[in-house]
Amino acid sequence: MNIKKATEHYERWLAKRIALLKSDLNRKHQSMREGFFPFLRATFYRWSQLWPQVCPAAAEAPVVLAVGDLHVENFGTWRDIEGRLIWGINDFDEVNYMPYTIDLVRLATSAHLAIKADHLTLGTKDACNSILKGYKDGLSSGGRPIVLGEHHHWLRELALSEARNPFKFWEKMQALPTWRQPVPKSARKGLEHLMPEAGLKYRTAHRIAGLGSLGRERYVAITDWRGGKMAREAKALVTSAYVWALNGKGTKGILYQEILDRAVRCRDPFVQLRGRWIVRRLAPDCCRVELSSLPTLQDELRLLYEMGWETANVHLGSKKAAKGILPDLRKRPATWLHEASEAMAKATLEDWKEWQATGRR
Repeated sequence: MNIKKATEHYERWLAKRIALLKSDLNRKHQSMREGFFPFLRATFYRWSQLWPQVCPAAAEAPVVLAVGDLHVENFGTWRDIEGRLIWGINDFDEVNYMPYTIDLVRLATSAHLAIKADHLTLGTKDACNSILKGYKDGLSSGGRPIVLGEHHHWLRELALSEARNPFKFWEKMQALPTWRQPVPKSARKGLEHLMPEAGLKYRTAHRIAGLGSLGRERYVAITDWRGGKMAREAKALVTSAYVWALNGKGTKGILYQEILDRAVRCRDPFVQLRGRWIVRRLAPDCCRVELSSLPTLQDELRLLYEMGWETANVHLGSKKAAKGILPDLRKRPATWLHEASEAMAKATLEDWKEWQATGRR
């Protein structure tokens, strides 16, 4: 099955489970043509098909509750229950029970492609080694959330760049078009559940964001509350594309809340699964961080190390399986991650070129 057929099959499968917005889906298809890094982010369904074939040795590994759609732009900041600024993995839309290696290989592959796209300047081997070292150190330590307080000053400065300016953020929120069509009752209930007071009046807008989830319903409630603006978002969820790739095998439920509850992390109290919707607070310091929005990176190896560490934080939520990860890693060749991610980067580029060609016909 080529990329065109895979996309058609997956989107038919998806449309049977949730409503799809045609205009957003077309935007996603166009974004997939514009660059190989956006293509990777948008096509976890295709990755799930290819990676056991391209990397059979890597795919044989202890199974954990894994992120799945992990990449270098799936990290961001939020506030925990104490109001502290936390940095870590920002999106768990595709979570399922998978070999732990899928997250490492996909994260490393995204670093390969980010380097090729000039978003990062380090070498690919160094990138893989840094991710793997952070992951191993995180496992060995038993994990530790990445709190941007008295520690990680450099990461705090990086995350709170000019792009997170509150004025710019709310200007962007205010520019979102008002949604004139009916909003599902379950989405409204989810949005209102996260409001600080009952009965608040709000404007419902449509937000275009992400790439893997582009095409799904995504509603934002925007209002003023006690002297300032606030926003809540509800995004439609569905079973991971990994289940589609396995022809229905695997866990079919939505496991977003489960991975949040089990991982070693300081949870965002404003991120909750409400039925088939993931609802969250949107704010300048509570959102995903894109590489293109960051100032010049002074220490890329350090950033990738922290990404590896945070991946370990998540995998440690699968306590029984996590005990077998370090022994499994010790059996693997020193260069296994670089070789696997290099092979997946090549396969992704081949798919991207083929997808580009579909737009020229």
